[in-house]
Amino acid sequence: GPLDRHVLERLSYLFGIFAALQILLPDPARADRWITTPNTAPLFGGGSALERMLAGNVGDLFAVREYLDAQRGG
Repeated sequence: GPLDRHVLERLSYLFGIFAALQILLPDPARADRWITTPNTAPLFGGGSALERMLAGNVGDLFAVREYLDAQRGG
């Protein structure tokens, strides 16, 4: 059956994060490291992007995507 709109929203953010990482860090190993490495940007508060994304709120996925989009000038 069709996917719930909340699932589609989360998937959209994840695909956007993936696409932004492909542009910013085309080397998959570097992108993987970025996702899991503690980050000093205020958005992450010393935690990793993955920790932020797994916090349980759809807004956290949105925040990471927005951050990456801003980093790539989008």
